[in-house]
Amino acid sequence: MPALLTVDNVTQAFPLKNGGTYVALKDIFLQIAEGEFVTLIGHSGCGKSTLLDLLAGLTLASEGGILMNGQEVTEPGPDRMVVFQNYSLLPWKTVRQNIALAVDNVMPQLSRAERSEIVERNIKLVKLTPAADKYPAEISGGMKQRVAIARALAIRPKLLLLDEPFGALDALTRGNLQTQLMEICQEAKVTAVMVTHDVDEALLLSDRVVMLTNGPEAYIGQILDVPLARPRSQLTAVEDPTYYGLRAEVVTFLNQQRDARQQRLKPKGSVACGALEKVNLEIGFVPLTDCAPLVMALEGGFFARHGLDQVRLRRETNWKTLEANLRQGVVDAAQMVAGLPFAMTLGSQGRSPVLITSALTLTRNGNAITLHRRFHEAGVRTVADLKAWISANAGHRPVLAMVHPASMHNLMLRAWLASAGIDPTSDVELIVIPPAQMVATLKAGTIDGFCVGEPWNSRAVQEGHGTVIATDTDLWDGHAEKVLGVREDWAAAHPHTHQALLCALLEACRYCEDPANRQELAELLARPEYVGTKADVLLPGLVQAYDRGTGVPALIPGFNRFFGPGVNAPDRAEATWILTQLARWNVCSFPGNWEEVLDRVQRPDLFREAAASLGLSPEPPSTPASHKSFFGAEQLDPSDPAAYVQGLQQELPLRIEAVVLPPPPPSRRPVAAT
Repeated sequence: MPALLTVDNVTQAFPLKNGGTYVALKDIFLQIAEGEFVTLIGHSGCGKSTLLDLLAGLTLASEGGILMNGQEVTEPGPDRMVVFQNYSLLPWKTVRQNIALAVDNVMPQLSRAERSEIVERNIKLVKLTPAADKYPAEISGGMKQRVAIARALAIRPKLLLLDEPFGALDALTRGNLQTQLMEICQEAKVTAVMVTHDVDEALLLSDRVVMLTNGPEAYIGQILDVPLARPRSQLTAVEDPTYYGLRAEVVTFLNQQRDARQQRLKPKGSVACGALEKVNLEIGFVPLTDCAPLVMALEGGFFARHGLDQVRLRRETNWKTLEANLRQGVVDAAQMVAGLPFAMTLGSQGRSPVLITSALTLTRNGNAITLHRRFHEAGVRTVADLKAWISANAGHRPVLAMVHPASMHNLMLRAWLASAGIDPTSDVELIVIPPAQMVATLKAGTIDGFCVGEPWNSRAVQEGHGTVIATDTDLWDGHAEKVLGVREDWAAAHPHTHQALLCALLEACRYCEDPANRQELAELLARPEYVGTKADVLLPGLVQAYDRGTGVPALIPGFNRFFGPGVNAPDRAEATWILTQLARWNVCSFPGNWEEVLDRVQRPDLFREAAASLGLSPEPPSTPASHKSFFGAEQLDPSDPAAYVQGLQQELPLRIEAVVLPPPPPSRRPVAAT
């Protein structure tokens, strides 16, 4: 569906009395479809109302612009109406007269009878006919707000802007008005953007919730799709099995923004320990089996051994919030899906670029593709069977979930589908869901399958909801799965700390690889502060035979790989493939200066330095053999990926554009030559 409204990389700055500038919003990109209800949420000072003013045309952006139906918004207009929290009714006019004032001014070309009919229809729409001749002082706050909504809708705006419209109302009145607003928007087919602080209100009303980070320089930290069926009510919403998972995502984001603000207000300066610039580190992770190296580095004392004796592991619910926290400096380092360092560096999906340094691969393999049990019962055993099932069931387009657009889950799932002639963009619907919500969403029937890391595939199998149709070892045995990422400027400012971090995690990876330590590892991961599930769910693939749900569990050597030849060092050819696939599936453009991007993101020199200090082989890994045999990458020459991407352009509209990278930040010490 084409966008009705496009916020095109808007930055809004205000002059200060001291001659400085306050940047309220930074690089905001947002597209809103016709008929969509979008809510803006975030803490006070994040720029929600500033963005609403820009949409209304009450102010103009310092940089970028706003387009509505292809026309730039430069001033207020009747195609955009604002409903404020304070009603803004004229006290000397009745309900009918307040609404008529707007209609008479905007539609003077209509006859008096036509204008009167519009006024009466909108009074009826908000259920105020009995109060039509009353003055604002004679009606309740909820009724006043309905008058404001009717006045806005009466002039037939294309966009309804609501600035905390129910914030001053009591809970009962608010609930009734929320229901009426949903009915009105559905009946009038109105596109709406609303500002609110109420998480439940946002989920009840919205198709998408846009979450803004703290100011100054606030940006869109996360956009949450709300797949709750319409028509909705408060009761049906909270009874939906996905509701509390969605609510948890928004609350977690807001809590993390609160923590980020508190951390920003702390006195600057880091704790020194010998040669280390900082020892009090916050490291982000997502609760999955392959967070094991981080957990073991902490619990096994590897961090402390290398002088990092004040490390805190921060449990994130999903990769979007982890990315936002790394951007803002809430965390010093993070476990990341393999494509995320490149996506952040390139500025994917409208976000501003943040250069990421990745010098260590933490894990390889560990994922699987699980389909709902009914597919296995229908005879679907391979991707070719799935293709046949899709052809035979033209009325049902399977909905498949993955964890992040830049994850190997997304790239490999799409490549797996495409290998059988299934078009990932049209034959199936691909959506993003946090890993921990996969099983519940599959059970609810909202999705038909997913690609995710353990233990969520095993849990779906053990609970009888799903069957594993393919694992990583079937698809690309030995691919990079999770990597360590830090901001490039952080690495430059803390070079000794960064090396200590690499050494500690590399030692932890070696410990995790030993089969003798896997049972201990499962028990640690089962703790609530880490993965928080039963150890029995963590054991398949990690220690025990892997159960695909077919009744024949089997050992899968290398299902989880943490350490060994070709495991931990950054692999340039593999990274080149990732860049091409990010472009192939429109996650971000392919960088014309791809060699420069690889040099800045991947740092094998730092890996070699850490390996040498531990007495390990500093040799880089060889290119995985299966890299050429699967994924249709026969044409990909790692020394000339642009040719491969140009070949894909014959089938898909791909973008190739040079990325302007800032100069590397100065390091506090020299590092070994690459």
